[in-house]
Amino acid sequence: MFQNRLTKVYKHRSKQAKRMGISCYRLYDKDLPEFPVSIDVYGDKVCLSEYRAKHHLTEEEHQDWLEGTVDVIAQVLNISGEDIFTKERRRKTNRLAQYQKTGEEKVFFEVDEHDLKFLVNLSDYLDTGLFLDHRTTRKMVMSEAKGKKVLNLFAYTGSFSVHAAAGGAEEVVTVDLSNTYIDWAKKNFEANFLVDHKKYKFEVADVKQYLHTLTPNSFDLVIMDPPTFSNSKKMNGILDIQQDHAELINLTLRMMKPDGILYFSTNARRFELQETLIQASVITNITKATTPFDFEGKLQRWCWRMIR
Repeated sequence: MFQNRLTKVYKHRSKQAKRMGISCYRLYDKDLPEFPVSIDVYGDKVCLSEYRAKHHLTEEEHQDWLEGTVDVIAQVLNISGEDIFTKERRRKTNRLAQYQKTGEEKVFFEVDEHDLKFLVNLSDYLDTGLFLDHRTTRKMVMSEAKGKKVLNLFAYTGSFSVHAAAGGAEEVVTVDLSNTYIDWAKKNFEANFLVDHKKYKFEVADVKQYLHTLTPNSFDLVIMDPPTFSNSKKMNGILDIQQDHAELINLTLRMMKPDGILYFSTNARRFELQETLIQASVITNITKATTPFDFEGKLQRWCWRMIR
């Protein structure tokens, strides 16, 4: 059953991706209840994420099931099992889980997106370093960045920043709380020969506190993709994006030039935008417009384009 489903979807998706010049895409996303996994293709490698469910299997039975799943993927995609990396995803009980490593050995691979290079890690962290569902949004940022001052908040590994720089931005500032992610972002810039310390700046900082240090009317284009919740010891207080997003967005808008553009996104499942509290002249829901072909009907994030 799983093999038939995977064979069918791989034939279709791989053709779409090839036609669009895409080498990283989501192949399968919990299509069958008996196989609660997502399968992401990263060039010639695969990331298999298992969403641990109450499967009533013993550890031995579960291991057999997982090995069988890997075997089917290897057969259908005609790749070695050694090129399939497995992760287990649980509903977060520890809100710091996004920063926790799942292993000790760090192994990075270079992949392509929009003729740019990005380093991904399929074995050592919960996430890979490149969120595939924002592929279309990154292309939008790239097309709008020419000659602009760009600010990327909660930047993760800086993929939006790289796209902005490659699009001809006058300046790109990349901000994240994690030293690990900022170092990763710097390596992504270096992989694309984007090395200019005057144009491309990196800040390890609590975004809310950092915004208070900026001069109003400074940026033309801002990207903000915050976590749903964070209580990192490096922050002052906590961040709950449902409660805090209007304040955070308004603070960001004040740092932007008149008619500046803000891309705001969140993957909070029950998120409701408090539009009446947000001091933007135009607010457009672009969730559907930024949904890539491989996430249609399965996307679990929201995205808005706001104009100051």
